Amino acid sequence: MIRVVVILLIAASTLPFMPLCQAAYAAQPEPEIIDGIAAVVNGDIITYSQVRAVVAPREKLLRTQYRGEDLVKQIKEAREAALKDLIDRQLIIQAFKKESYQIPDHYVDMRMHEIIRESFGGDRNTFIKTLEAQNYSLGEFKRMETERMIVQAMRGKNVRRDLIASPTKIEEYYKAHRDEFTAKEQIKLRLIMIPAHSGDGNAPAQKAMAQEILTKLANGAEFDRMAQIYSEDTSRDSGGDWGWIDRKTLAAQLEKVAFNLPVNKISNIVEFSGNYYIMKVEAKRGGETKSLAQVRDDIEKKLIQQEAQNLQEKWLASLRSKAYIKTF
Repeated sequence: MIRVVVILLIAASTLPFMPLCQAAYAAQPEPEIIDGIAAVVNGDIITYSQVRAVVAPREKLLRTQYRGEDLVKQIKEAREAALKDLIDRQLIIQAFKKESYQIPDHYVDMRMHEIIRESFGGDRNTFIKTLEAQNYSLGEFKRMETERMIVQAMRGKNVRRDLIASPTKIEEYYKAHRDEFTAKEQIKLRLIMIPAHSGDGNAPAQKAMAQEILTKLANGAEFDRMAQIYSEDTSRDSGGDWGWIDRKTLAAQLEKVAFNLPVNKISNIVEFSGNYYIMKVEAKRGGETKSLAQVRDDIEKKLIQQEAQNLQEKWLASLRSKAYIKTF
């Protein structure tokens, strides 16, 4: 007797609709490349055109980021990953059929109506024309959407719904990943830079100038005005304003001084790399670490998700171990 995956389909049918080009597995294959068999999975064939269609959006992005041998390497890795995904997908569909499951037609029809309503404003004609523009028939798209629902349903079926994360594991994760729960530390910085001009023998005079500026600041001079008059940093016109900066923005020696300055305090002269620097921190933010109580729920969800992914991978590994898979 054919069994119907009802509960699982409810979850699968409520998944967000992927853009049409993705649901149809992206662009059409390049016509100049001869098609062929990329892999055989228990007698089912995966073609090179299927691999290229899946990887097309990724390849398009890679071609904007890499050149030469690096591009060839990246494309090869992307195609290998796409082929692996297609093999896993075929194994899942085969497992679905082996279990004699079936997706009722009305579930598929409901999903198609949902896609037309949400992505095409309910206009069926626009939906059909979009399919035709990508050289897909309604039947082909319906089949691919059905297979996507099968994959989602089967992935959900093989993950227990009673997964939990123990308090010990949550605490261990928190201790090992404190940076993940610490807000990015930033300071609002103003800076005056006086070059030493050591090569011209003017270093003593330049340092004396820096000392004079520091004295004026101590006596109440406005930092931004002093920066506009004396600084030779690129921020001079804006009164030495560097805005909000993160750690690692400044050289290590300057960062150490700046991030340890109290708010509204002015540093002493810092000599670095042939220049004299005076800095002022106008504000600070971040740097606080959330307590375990604040992030416990988030950690628990993350650990459960990781366990679910591990279970799915074990299930897929089991399917692979029992299958005849040959790649070309």
